Amino acid sequence: MTADPATDVFEEHRTLLTGVAYRMLGRVADAEDVVQDAWLRWSRAERTEVREPRAYLVRITTRLAIDRLRQAQSRAESYVGPWLPEPYVTEYGEAAPDAADRAVLADTVSLAVLVVLETLSPLERAVFVLREAFGFPFAEIAALLDRGEPAVRKLAGRARRHVEERRPRYDVDPGRRRELTERFLVAASGGDLDGLMSVLAPDVRLVSDGGGQVKAALRIMHSADKVARFLAAVAPTVGSEATLRLLEVNGGPAVLVLSGGKPDSLFQLDAREGRVTSVYIQRNPDKLRHLAEH
Repeated sequence: MTADPATDVFEEHRTLLTGVAYRMLGRVADAEDVVQDAWLRWSRAERTEVREPRAYLVRITTRLAIDRLRQAQSRAESYVGPWLPEPYVTEYGEAAPDAADRAVLADTVSLAVLVVLETLSPLERAVFVLREAFGFPFAEIAALLDRGEPAVRKLAGRARRHVEERRPRYDVDPGRRRELTERFLVAASGGDLDGLMSVLAPDVRLVSDGGGQVKAALRIMHSADKVARFLAAVAPTVGSEATLRLLEVNGGPAVLVLSGGKPDSLFQLDAREGRVTSVYIQRNPDKLRHLAEH
């Protein structure tokens, strides 16, 4: 608690607002900027006329995120290579939600889902995030977006079908994913081609984001043979001075590679039936910088 009631109200809802903004934008820095802008508007608002602070703050945050998303989509055409979201650390510690809520939150913040959300329109993405991630009623979403409820229901249905058709299927059990991540790490770090082939699904794909700033695969790779050979080839380039750190990122285990104490790469896997189905490699330094503190 602080001496300022306006600050207390905003801080009470900050986690929700950041969650909405990140799922909308896929970038931690952009989400934080949007939440800061929302705070500035809240601090200047005539709050005596605000009956529901939560709805008011979500409304501001969602609209700011839609505006920023439209700007980002116009810039995306010049992005070099595949795009991946900026990693979002989801280690809750003592504040962890219960298992059911955590599974829902993890699924809606997963890399697989966020990549698919990039293909939605800004309004579809807003409706999907508010409905699927946070359970807002359709009537409330309609009020937040100044749209009729039938239109919102149509947007929600279209977005849900789009996501379900395109997102890869994967196991969400954290224990199984962690065990497979550790096996993958041993094989990949040692350049063990046979070991990699034993953990990769035949139709595995690899997505690598360097943002045009560092070396990364410029196209999505498919098939166990191509992915294993690529990983075995790049293993020696990591260097013996590199250190590895296991984090929970976007709702699942991930391996952060540090070189000279600075984040170099982040690996995360999707898995199904004990095999790796997707390998995500984030190398864009702009998207890794904030992980140094973790």
